Amino acid sequence: MKTNRHEMILKLVQEKIIDTQESLRAALEENGMNVTQATLSRDIKELSLIKVSDEFGNSRYSVPNLSREGLRQDNNETLTLLHSAVIKVDHAINTVVIKCHVGMAQAVCAKLDGTHIENSVGTIAGDDTIFMLMRTQKDAERLVRELNSILYSKDVK
Repeated sequence: MKTNRHEMILKLVQEKIIDTQESLRAALEENGMNVTQATLSRDIKELSLIKVSDEFGNSRYSVPNLSREGLRQDNNETLTLLHSAVIKVDHAINTVVIKCHVGMAQAVCAKLDGTHIENSVGTIAGDDTIFMLMRTQKDAERLVRELNSILYSKDVK
């Protein structure tokens, strides 16, 4: 049930303008899924949905590029690199720190740069560490959550 709900939420957010939790709840209800506000709030956090502004300044929920693009489950090359190279992900305020095995940081950084991570200002890679500057602390927290969910998933062989 939760997986179906998550899939429906992602579909709705990508196809419609969903600007509030209430509008998302109503859209889910139209599709036969009744959820409480607390459940919806948890789903939004688990899916790492973010609010973005359109060209007119209106905000809406969006799926971050990291989830939507280069790190899908079918992109095994990138997922395999992350699983084999990254040791730990953390953040301090709006800077994400990605610790890698020696010599792997630049390869991981190039892959992450290629995914066009939403609200990433820029990256710097050394030999075993990547610093990724995010626009806000919330963006950094979201990225750490997303990367950790990828790193600790059991889907990559």
